[in-house]
Amino acid sequence: MFGKGSKRRKGFQAHCIGRGGSVHENDPMAAFPEGKSEERKHQNIPNGSGASQGQWGRAWEVDWFSLASVLFLLTFSPFIVYYFIMSCDQYHCSLTDPIVDVLMGNSHLSDIWNKTPSLSWKAANIYIFWVTFQVMLYILVPDFCHKFLPGYVGGVQEGALTPAGTVNKYEINGLQAWIITHALWFANAHYFHWFSPTIIFDNWIPLLWCANILGYAASTFAMIKSYFFPSNPNDCKFTGNLFYDYMMGIEFNPRIGKWFDFKLFFNGRPGIVAWTLINLSYAAKQQELYGQVTNSMILVNVLQGIYVLDFFWNEAWYLKTIDICHDHFGWYLGWGDCVWLPYLYTLQGLYLVYHPVQLSKANAVGILLLGLVGYYIFRMTNHQKDLFRRTDGHCKIWGKKPEYIECSYTSLDGTKYYSKLMISGFWGVARHFNYTGDLMGSLAYCLTCGFGHILPYFYIIYMTILLTHRCIRDEHRCSSKYGKEWKRYTTAVPYRLIPGVF
Repeated sequence: MFGKGSKRRKGFQAHCIGRGGSVHENDPMAAFPEGKSEERKHQNIPNGSGASQGQWGRAWEVDWFSLASVLFLLTFSPFIVYYFIMSCDQYHCSLTDPIVDVLMGNSHLSDIWNKTPSLSWKAANIYIFWVTFQVMLYILVPDFCHKFLPGYVGGVQEGALTPAGTVNKYEINGLQAWIITHALWFANAHYFHWFSPTIIFDNWIPLLWCANILGYAASTFAMIKSYFFPSNPNDCKFTGNLFYDYMMGIEFNPRIGKWFDFKLFFNGRPGIVAWTLINLSYAAKQQELYGQVTNSMILVNVLQGIYVLDFFWNEAWYLKTIDICHDHFGWYLGWGDCVWLPYLYTLQGLYLVYHPVQLSKANAVGILLLGLVGYYIFRMTNHQKDLFRRTDGHCKIWGKKPEYIECSYTSLDGTKYYSKLMISGFWGVARHFNYTGDLMGSLAYCLTCGFGHILPYFYIIYMTILLTHRCIRDEHRCSSKYGKEWKRYTTAVPYRLIPGVF
């Protein structure tokens, strides 16, 4: 979720909110094809059965540590977002000055709150129009991009098998929605002049309250829906713990009607479509305040724009990621995609409005290359994985037939499965080399801001912690699953992220 993740996506996964999250999940187990034994076929397994419990999504029982983590995130995540945005608005992007002010008695918490712009009708109307427009693009305009863009997969696509044995269909039209939205944005800026291009920045904090309202409303509605009118009762998980169920979600694929899927909409729209518009609004504000747009702001727009376009170009592939295949829809995804993603993933552009940085040509070129190389590694690593999976290893990676380690595991119902763990190409360099590319791109975003404040470096710090934890978590799961054969794999590919280091 709040992943990018990553996109990344995405977080607190990389897309959902992020990028690792995200938006492009890739654990070692799922990175390579899993061939099933010939006698085994998909079955409709009632949710709650033994076979299902070990394979899908969130927990069935909540331990004290999980509950404490949930309560911490529910309580403090909204304050973290507010603190970052308030620091820019009132303290010129310093994260320490608000604390020092309060501790020294120069200011009180009530003073800071009273200086914070409140919800306005203007912001509410902007946000309602924005979300309504994205809903209309999502459910009313069938995709036409796949008809004339070679290599793009759009239109009606099937998702993965759900725990209850359902295969949902999705209208993949995110790229189309992004193109239409941005075409109208530029048409307004150059011809129609219905509103100022700085409109997002000018209403940034009032819009934050709107985003929170939508995030909480969507999460609460999804929870109520799961009790009274779920889309598929067999795809619901109840732990009996209200806080955990609210955060992690109960229903696997909540839908309204045939096409409005909560997970696909909130993961991809409105937050990620808005990402590039937010950066454009920051650039417009720079132009208004200083008479120019700095090369650092241009780099942020270009590099993050590449990532956003990559997400929508590969939206059909996203149907196979952990966000769609494993996560239930709750506050974790609903609020995270409405608030965490658009407000914390765009901090670099916001910072550059308050602290414009004009990079030297050498530094600008170096940062651009870092971002592009990181994107290339990220994309090609995932491409090699997908190619290997689609062809069951009958392909060429870097001009040669890929090497792999064959292994097997037994599911809870006693069925034996077989997998191939690739050790060629980028997957032979490190076990999560796509994460490495992701982190290179994240670092490039932050470096555009110079070294005056730590605030714009939140993103790389957050992503490093997130993806490192994900590496360790996923490898522990794979070690338990594959046993000695996983040891053979880690011996063949000894490093997780950085060859020779980690």
